[in-house]
Amino acid sequence: MSSGEVSGGGVSGGDAGEIADLRARVAELERRRPMVEHHRVRSFFAVVLILLAALLTPLSAVAAWTSDLVGDTDRYVATMKPLASDPDVQNAVADRATKAVMQHVNVKTLLESVAPADRPELTKAIGPLSGPITSGLTDFVHSVAERFVSSDAFATLWTELNRRAHSAVDKALTGSGGGAVKLTNDAVVIDLAPVIDQVKQSLVDRGLGIAAKIPQVHTDFTVLSSESIGKAKKFYRLLQIVGFWLPVLTLLLAAGGVLLAVRRRRALVTAALAVAAGAALLGIALWVFRALYLDGLPSEVSQPAAGAVFDTLVRYLRTSVRVVITLGVIVALAAWLTGSGRAASRVLAAWTGGIGAVRGATGVELGAVGAWVHRVKMWLNWTVVAVAAVILLVWNYPTAAVTIWIAVLALLALAVVEFLDDDGTPHLTGMLDGPAAGPTADSPA
Repeated sequence: MSSGEVSGGGVSGGDAGEIADLRARVAELERRRPMVEHHRVRSFFAVVLILLAALLTPLSAVAAWTSDLVGDTDRYVATMKPLASDPDVQNAVADRATKAVMQHVNVKTLLESVAPADRPELTKAIGPLSGPITSGLTDFVHSVAERFVSSDAFATLWTELNRRAHSAVDKALTGSGGGAVKLTNDAVVIDLAPVIDQVKQSLVDRGLGIAAKIPQVHTDFTVLSSESIGKAKKFYRLLQIVGFWLPVLTLLLAAGGVLLAVRRRRALVTAALAVAAGAALLGIALWVFRALYLDGLPSEVSQPAAGAVFDTLVRYLRTSVRVVITLGVIVALAAWLTGSGRAASRVLAAWTGGIGAVRGATGVELGAVGAWVHRVKMWLNWTVVAVAAVILLVWNYPTAAVTIWIAVLALLALAVVEFLDDDGTPHLTGMLDGPAAGPTADSPA
């Protein structure tokens, strides 16, 4: 029996070493198993939070829009004001006023009430009395109504009417209110009596004195009509309450998902794109709902005018959709560029190397300023990002163009910071990363 064996059926020294090595590996795996399970749990809840943020994004935008439009009279009036100069709305109002006036004008009574001496004045106003006088009178009334709705007086009246009638949307969703605005058969309508009074006065001024005998006429102009209005009453109060907090909650859920994730940078890209996708889904829903809404209108409602009103009411909501999509894409792109991937590293190396080459070509000596910028570069970059985010948040309904310009200016500011960093070597780390010795954004928390 050799010296490497053990008597009595024992194991050799080599086998004992292998067994000890296997036991050590098993112990290492057993030690790592709780960590792996812990990471899986973190990843699961991170995905859940990000998905919740994406799902709540459309509802957050609608809640904020509802709260702003209904709760702010000035915003509502400013939103509706451009409709006074919209040709489709002007034509619809003129048609409605003409119809209302003609329902109270009896042609036979009109002819009998006109003295022979006044016939020339009437002929001058509505044309020859022979032929289809009703048609001629209708055209005359319509031309007067068109002239009025195209005037500054109508724009002023429209604005004042909408200011007094700001309770329209509130009434549609709560059933309260009154006056010139009412909810009838799931429709928000505005009483055009003040407009018709102005048209009647214009008719009198143009020689149609019988128009003065027309009683006050109440006719409705539909602002919004949909069967969903009645259903929305149940949710309006909730949306009004959460109008501010729901977007904040959505942002916190997205941030929580990113912070909880093991690979945070990848989670940030995912969260940004998921929120952008949620906003895009809302944009598609608005497009589909517009078509369904117009198809479901009564035949007497002008579809072009109704489309103009719908587009005006949801203008800020569509703006919010574009802003969220734009911002989500920008954040995802920035997170990707500051990562350690091969393509991102090449782009970032080109960025820092290009700016470094420009700095070297200018021959500028930054001295202590450059050294200070190099030490606090991470904080300067984060300051630029924070300032850009604050500007975007406090901007009153920024458009996609405004968002892009803010991003461009922030990029220029980051380029200035990079230019002032004069350590003399290209910076291959991410623009927002800390010192190389610290933990990276992709390392487990």
